[in-house]
Amino acid sequence: MKSKFERKLEKVKELAIKENVPIIMDETLQKIKETLKELNKNTINKILEIGTATGYSALCFSMLLTDNGEIDTIERDAERIAKAKENIKINLYEGDAVEILKQMNNKYDLIFIDASKSKYPIFLEESLRMLNQNGIIFADNVLYKGYVMSDYNKHKQRTAVTHLREFIKNATENEELHTEISEVGDGLAIIYKKMEN
Repeated sequence: MKSKFERKLEKVKELAIKENVPIIMDETLQKIKETLKELNKNTINKILEIGTATGYSALCFSMLLTDNGEIDTIERDAERIAKAKENIKINLYEGDAVEILKQMNNKYDLIFIDASKSKYPIFLEESLRMLNQNGIIFADNVLYKGYVMSDYNKHKQRTAVTHLREFIKNATENEELHTEISEVGDGLAIIYKKMEN
């Protein structure tokens, strides 16, 4: 028999699918859980999520938290904020993520990026500033329908693709970081700081 939490999770997921609100894919969520297990990152006290949507992924991440853990999440879309508030009890920052992040000085064990693709390089920079030494960043949709690793150059998605390529370059060429780009879902970047010898 499903728990009250599991039933709620299913309901939030079904509604998001029905209303065409993009949510984290099952295989992406599974990859995140597997990565955390492999890296022995079992104690997650504080999570930052950039891009809330309906709160589905925050609900999923709440299962990873320690008993007194907290989730901070940022969303600018008023309708999605209203939905998220119905679905989850978290610290919700309302507004433009770039502006909000610049004013934040918290430290996080896990940061999940899933917002405006053209702002990913800025999100990475701000996330690294707030990441605990043994923390980890996951960024979703970094391959963006396969466009990012192809010779795609059409006008419609050019800005997003250009900035996602910049994000990947910044993450993979930074010698202080370990970065893996997984093809799971729509592309998942897994980033953490290398341990000092």
